[in-house]
Amino acid sequence: MLLGDARRGKLADNIGGFGRTLRRAGMRIDPARIALAQEAAQLVDIGRRDELAHALEAVMLSREQDRGVFRELFDAYFRNPDVANKLLAQMLPTSEGRAEPSKRRPRVNEALAPQRAFAQAVPPKKEDDRIDFDAAMTASDLQRLKQADFNTLSASEYRLVERLARDIALPVPEVPSRRLRPGTRGGRLHWAGVRREAARTGGELIRLPKLARRSQPLPLLVLVDVSGSMERYARLLLAFLHAATRGLPRRDVFAFGTRLTDLTPTFRHADTDDMLADAGRRIADFAGGTQLGSSLQTLREVYARRLVGRRTLVLLVSDGLDTGEPAVLAEHLAWLRRRCRRLLWLNPLLRFGGYAPIARGAAQLHRQAHAMLAVHNLERLQDLARSLAQLMKH
Repeated sequence: MLLGDARRGKLADNIGGFGRTLRRAGMRIDPARIALAQEAAQLVDIGRRDELAHALEAVMLSREQDRGVFRELFDAYFRNPDVANKLLAQMLPTSEGRAEPSKRRPRVNEALAPQRAFAQAVPPKKEDDRIDFDAAMTASDLQRLKQADFNTLSASEYRLVERLARDIALPVPEVPSRRLRPGTRGGRLHWAGVRREAARTGGELIRLPKLARRSQPLPLLVLVDVSGSMERYARLLLAFLHAATRGLPRRDVFAFGTRLTDLTPTFRHADTDDMLADAGRRIADFAGGTQLGSSLQTLREVYARRLVGRRTLVLLVSDGLDTGEPAVLAEHLAWLRRRCRRLLWLNPLLRFGGYAPIARGAAQLHRQAHAMLAVHNLERLQDLARSLAQLMKH
């Protein structure tokens, strides 16, 4: 082997440096994984760039959502496209060339930035593992993050925004239920209360207790798109919805990509971080394609009872870039609309001023949904509760 033992020398140093770069990008890399990567490099032809990439990816990657970041970092970190035999001998801790900033993910740009700049970007952790936003940012910084599209955030900014999103309230509109309770107003007399009042006053009825309907939040059904185009939005919106709807008596959550995944048990976790970790284990098609029509067909055939009468409020989070058959999507969207009180499409693509739902899937969603709302930054999430209240009045 021209470069010697992978556990010593320049190759070992560069694999170790690559592991630290992945850690700076938010991936779960520990010394054991780096050592395993050094062993994996000895089992492949290191003169071939693709073999080394697959070997390192197999042992260092633990989450599907990090695959795109891993590949971009590998291309930037191990750059020598001309001479394959010199590929690893010329490896440096930073890229020899510089790609256009718009073509790289923010996490990749931040991970390849100088270490000092990265350290300044991430605020120090407190003992209780909370982020002190007042100490980390000025008011203008916070305002900028509130208006920033989730897809443009760096890794450290993304973590901060995710924490801020968990504090946004989302009061679901309430409607009168079938259950009654004693009150001063109502359409029916509370005869048990009338008898008690009469016994208390010697037969004289001073007031007539009545029965009024109780109010309860609408049952909530959430469908979250976890396809590749929604990669940067899915995790953050799941965290927001978990924290904002924690107190609801009826809440059903599904993720869909190429198939439907029931996240309702996952949302029973009290801690949002535990929920996200459990969701990551359950979702096998994260950052893949989008088959909304077939996913809704599974919902219809297997989970139809999750829709409570026609009172359920459905929040469908997607960019509408469906790759399935439009006829299948139209059929099952029409069924969903008939079975719910409101079908609201939460669309991150509304961040573009001239957006129009002209894609096949987006056109069907626009036709069947009662309303389309933007959810691409913190300000839009804050407006969501107010928009829900207004839409439910019509």
